[in-house]
Amino acid sequence: MPKATASSPTTDASSAAMPATYEAAMGELEALVARMESGDMPLEQLLSGYQRGATLLQFCRDRLQAVEDQIKVLDDGALKPWKAQ
Repeated sequence: MPKATASSPTTDASSAAMPATYEAAMGELEALVARMESGDMPLEQLLSGYQRGATLLQFCRDRLQAVEDQIKVLDDGALKPWKAQ
């Protein structure tokens, strides 16, 4: 069975290291979307880019959910509406 190479379509871009912060993940996701929308990526790179983007999106959603859960704990379990001052 041949090993997958960096140019192989079986290489899983979503297995790359995750960013340390939400902001870093969003930055990478925005850059990835811009590259994909440019139309300059070959089909194989589009597929791996899509997979990486889906992974980054889930990472961001998980981080946001964790923050929301912490806020609920701080507000005694009741998520209160935010009022602009």
